[in-house]
Amino acid sequence: MTHTAIAAGATFPVLTVKALDGSDVELGKISDKADWKIVVVYRGKHCPLCTRYLNTLETFKQRFIDNGVEIAAVSADSKAQLEEHLPSLTTSFPIYYGLSIEQMQALGVYISNPRSEKETDHRFAEPGLFVINEKNQVQVLDISNGPALRPEIATLAAGLEFIKAPENNYPIRGTFQ
Repeated sequence: MTHTAIAAGATFPVLTVKALDGSDVELGKISDKADWKIVVVYRGKHCPLCTRYLNTLETFKQRFIDNGVEIAAVSADSKAQLEEHLPSLTTSFPIYYGLSIEQMQALGVYISNPRSEKETDHRFAEPGLFVINEKNQVQVLDISNGPALRPEIATLAAGLEFIKAPENNYPIRGTFQ
């Protein structure tokens, strides 16, 4: 089995996903309200750990915004699955749906088959988190092959505050080839 992850410092790929209103959205595009972006790839509505992670991320949202970092999340779920999931979420950041297998592969996230139809009805991405800088480069990334291992959000917030502080002149790490 071969697995290839997106490289630190690489340009974040152009990936078009769906917003709840059915419009197409470029996942990595940073709005005029921020200069960096966190993209969280989550497993889908079937995953209670994902629900908890997204809800916890919401409690840090203002801290990220104050640091110029916006948040978006995406899964391979359908629109109907996302709509069913929304009542369990306390999030106010955008959550998109329809991540394809090809897009998951472009990001280098792990992909799983459902254990049964009770879990979900499609292949899905295991957790991934990508921080995109103002140059559209992957500044920081974390991928996991299971739902229990994800970046601790308070540590991520503090780390991005340090990385973005101009006096620290902090480079993209992990680029040695």
